Amino acid sequence: MWVGVASLCAWLVLVFARGRFWLCDQRLPPADEAPQQWPAVTAVVPARNEAEVIRACTEALLAQDYPGPFQVLVVDDESDDGTGKRALTAARGEHAVGVQVVETPPRPAGWVGKMWAVHTGVARSLECDEPPRWLWLSDADVAPAPGTLRRLVAQGERHRLDLVSVMVRLHCEAGWERLLVPAFVYFFQKLYPFPKVNDPASPVAGAAGGCMLVRADALARTGGIETVRGEVIDDCALARRLKAGGPIWLGFAGEERSLRPYTGLREIWEMVARSAYTQLDHSPWLLAGTLIGLLLVYAAPPLLLLLAPLHGDLLGALLGGTAWIAMAATFLPTLSLYGRRTPWAFALPVAGALYAAMTLDSARRHWCGRGAVWKGRAQAGR
Repeated sequence: MWVGVASLCAWLVLVFARGRFWLCDQRLPPADEAPQQWPAVTAVVPARNEAEVIRACTEALLAQDYPGPFQVLVVDDESDDGTGKRALTAARGEHAVGVQVVETPPRPAGWVGKMWAVHTGVARSLECDEPPRWLWLSDADVAPAPGTLRRLVAQGERHRLDLVSVMVRLHCEAGWERLLVPAFVYFFQKLYPFPKVNDPASPVAGAAGGCMLVRADALARTGGIETVRGEVIDDCALARRLKAGGPIWLGFAGEERSLRPYTGLREIWEMVARSAYTQLDHSPWLLAGTLIGLLLVYAAPPLLLLLAPLHGDLLGALLGGTAWIAMAATFLPTLSLYGRRTPWAFALPVAGALYAAMTLDSARRHWCGRGAVWKGRAQAGR
């Protein structure tokens, strides 16, 4: 019974005292209120061996209906698959001078590869005759909608924000994606409740690294990309730096999408295991607390209900069932984003168990000295 009481109490706290994270109600508004003058923007796209997706990404960036000065810098991060050449093939006709490809110089010690590429692109953008007011940091596997930049800038200018970030729609078409991708978005919101991120009075800060619009002078004021040079979870680390000096905003947009499919469980596993233990500051105590918490919050409710004939605790089964219903109800708005049906909400405990295993595997890799690896290259990290 007491396990059921603890589990239900945990869900009551999550539902009512975790910033309404589960409502998915932080949406990027349309650009109805245009600024007096649309400022200059430079998109910086770090890319390492992204030949399969970089052209689609670059074409989507060049298709923006942005009224102000806009250019795209693709930073080729030691690719050996022709990523830079693929990016240039997207620059045709009126967009022929809209793309520049920059190669990263040798990476100094202490820098994570992606951050060194972003730093290289930001430095190059500031050498232009008209330095940008905004820097659009986009992943190479993201395809924004034509109106994305206009909406991002309008939001940033209207509310005088230092960072505007949107979580793009991840690939979720078949197989393990249908179970694990919506759950990943749900867990991310629970870690970084969007309403709390968007509240200047709250210390919670977070961002979605696939699509971030950063005010250039705010970035310079906080010390630039160098301040997060060793961060594996770089987007949220940068958000913390920026929020210390001004307001930021994080939410959902609409048609922005990821170009990278997850063809099997292994690819999703690698994505999570690469950084999960970093999220816990490499602390065994935080790891133990997290695993116990996942067991109590996600595993206990269905087990108490489904195993009632074995343990005979009817009150415990009732409490577990109530907690399971609360869990499923909070998952529904995220499932709706991905067009998934209601029954998938009751599979969240399965996803929670898999993510717990990924987190434990992330710790194992760290203890074995493997650390974070991306595109065949170990990240320096802190």
